[in-house]
This record gives sequence, C-alpha cells and structure tokens, in this order.
Amino acid sequence: MGSPLPDAKERFLTVPVIVTLAVSAILLAWPYLAFPEFGSFGNDNSIQWLISSWNKQTDYEHGWLVVPIIAFMLYHARKKIAQAQKRTDWRGLILFIPACLLLALSFRVGQPRMTVAALPLILLGGSWYMAGPQVARLCAFPLLFFWLCIPLPSFQQATVGLQIIATNLGHLGATLFGVDTYLQGTNIRSTGGHWDAFNIAGGCSGMRSLMALLMLSAAWAYLSDLKFWKKCVLFLSAIPLAVIGNGVRITSIVVLAEYGDAQFAAKTWHDWSGLLFFFPICLVGLAVIHSLLAGEMIWKPSRRKKLVVKINKSQ
Repeated sequence: MGSPLPDAKERFLTVPVIVTLAVSAILLAWPYLAFPEFGSFGNDNSIQWLISSWNKQTDYEHGWLVVPIIAFMLYHARKKIAQAQKRTDWRGLILFIPACLLLALSFRVGQPRMTVAALPLILLGGSWYMAGPQVARLCAFPLLFFWLCIPLPSFQQATVGLQIIATNLGHLGATLFGVDTYLQGTNIRSTGGHWDAFNIAGGCSGMRSLMALLMLSAAWAYLSDLKFWKKCVLFLSAIPLAVIGNGVRITSIVVLAEYGDAQFAAKTWHDWSGLLFFFPICLVGLAVIHSLLAGEMIWKPSRRKKLVVKINKSQ
C-alpha cells in the first residue's frame, strides 16, 4: 500500500515554499518600498510614484479605485478559490522571469511603470506556485486588473481626436435643441453671442471619463455570467458609451448656457455634470447592453435562476 497523502498544511509548509515566501517578500519590499529611485527628485519609491501619478495631468484620477475593486473581485471569487484543488506547481515560478526582467529594466532606464507592472506577475506567479493552476486562474484577472491604474506615457496625445469628436457632438446636440452655434477649432461659440465660447480642452475631451468607464466595464464584464465573447462586447461597449455620454454632457452645458444661466453652466454645471449626468447615463447604458446580451433584465432575475437558488438552498 502506498503512503497516505499529506494534508494541506503538511503539503504547503515545506522548505521550498518557505524559501519562496522569503524571496518573494524581499523581491517585493526592496523595489517597491525600500528603493527611492523615482519621482521628480528621485526620492520616491515606485508605490509613492504611482500614488502621486493619479492626478488630472495624467487623466488617471480614477487610479485609487483599482485596489478596492481588486479586493471585491477576489472576495467575490473566495468560494471558488476555497473549493479549488490546491497543490504546489513549479510552473508558477516562470512568471518571476519576466517580472525580474521588468524590475531590472525599470532601474536601468528609470521607468517606474515597469516596476509597478511587475507586481501583478510576482503575486500571480507566487499564487500559482503555492496553490496551483486552478487558484492562479481564478486570481489572474483580479491581479492583472492592477495594470489599469498605471498611467501610460504620452497618453494625453489621444485626447486630440476625442476633443474634435466631443466638439462636433456638442455642436450637433445644441442644434437639435434649437441653439444656434458655430465651431472654431475646438471652441463652440454662440452665433448670437449670448455666452462666451466654450473651449473643449483636453480635460473635457472625455479621456478621463473613458478610462474610468473602461475600468468599471472590465470589472463588470468579469463579474458577469456571460460567455467570453459577450464579456468582450460588454467591455468594449464602454468606448461608444463614453463618447456619447460626453457629447450629451457638453450639449447640456451649451443648452443650459443658452436658455439658463451661462455662468452657472460654465462653472458649476461643468464641474458637476460628469458625476451627476455622465456616469449615470453610461452605467444605465452598460446595464441595458448587459441585459440585451444576457437575454433578460439583469435587475430582474429569471425564473430559472430563482429556481436554481431555491434548489441550492434546499440542498
């Protein structure tokens, strides 16, 4: 008769696992906490640089939302992770190779983005090695989701095209409401001179809103029960929704300036319309697209799902 299999505690509390944990802790602490290499004066570590980069200049003000979303996705998958078959798998250490290459390259060229980009690979490789491929598969998307909070270099160059689209949509929308306007570059002007020109600057192009909405749609698609191709459709639908939502927002500013208080429209409504107008429209649009892809209203579970829930509770 063969020897009995060791239990989970005996299987994971082995010398290789302990060594891996120690090496991983050093690998994480040194470049991310104890190595001031980055920042404007070279006094910040990579985590400090990342937090400071979530600002209006980079259009990544939404970056701070990524960590709680990752925590929620892992919490949502906790039962599947607990039920997954666990075993040590040396293949997980393969992910440490590109992670180490990114770390070495980042310090060579002074790019903190590469250092931060290596972090999900280290965590994913460690979970794969210690708990096996099933657990790594469940943790892969939440951990790699962290990449969405890393500002891309020269990202603001993409705002030029969005500025032109937003200006044209604002002009078209104003025309539908009877507001006579004309365009001058990225400026929307009143033909009758009733209000000062609205300049659709880079911040008003919708890039910030687009990145935030892409982040939300990615998490939404991951948590949904849709097929893979439908998840991709739901994720990509954030792009036209963001463009349309921003066009409607700009239209509302122009219309309010024409028929209401121009100063209120240019300042107060401009600052708050994104939160009060843009995101509700886009989130409702995502809910509608999700319902169309699922073939049922997502806020009203079908009878089949209710029956499955009752059966599971009875068991």
